[in-house]
Amino acid sequence: MTDAKTEILARIRSSLIDAPASPTIPRTYRRSSALGREEILDMLEDRLVDYRAGVYRETAETLPGRVAALLGDGARVVIPAGLPGGWVPASVEGVVDTQLSVRELDALDAVLTSSTVTCAETGTIVLTAREDEGRRAISLVPDHHICVVPADSVVELFPEALARVEPTAPITMISGPSATSDIELERVEGVHGPRMLDVIILA
Repeated sequence: MTDAKTEILARIRSSLIDAPASPTIPRTYRRSSALGREEILDMLEDRLVDYRAGVYRETAETLPGRVAALLGDGARVVIPAGLPGGWVPASVEGVVDTQLSVRELDALDAVLTSSTVTCAETGTIVLTAREDEGRRAISLVPDHHICVVPADSVVELFPEALARVEPTAPITMISGPSATSDIELERVEGVHGPRMLDVIILA
């Protein structure tokens, strides 16, 4: 194994001996949006619905009621430690993640998180493990993810979204429920993450 590694590294050094310069990458794509706020939110909703996610527009006052309606009485939902307390309705048991095991996470009904930024053009929600989002495992293991997207965190373009992300943060990107298809194009959901995704756009 050591000899193979040495040979590979030697070949790399040999190929770089003339110090080739990196080509200049043209950046002619759009990097800022000219759309209004409502147009951007409508675009996001259109993309998410197309991905088979549930989409709801709520305020801080109506958000707990929506969460209760989505989960039902007595549901147990994992929440990150920094999630705003008012988001969890009284009818639901919020289980704070204290490094729960995969087995413990899988036994819960859902996960409720916030989000860092969302790209409307691609319908992609970005999580970066902030205190109100939690570690990556809690957004991947439970079968149902309820994600709160603050309206002011939604941008149209991906360059705009990336500009709001800390470069060293662990990034999880979500575009609809987890889904894949086999060679016959039979869609299967829940393979790589939650089978159900509900997005609450918070005004």
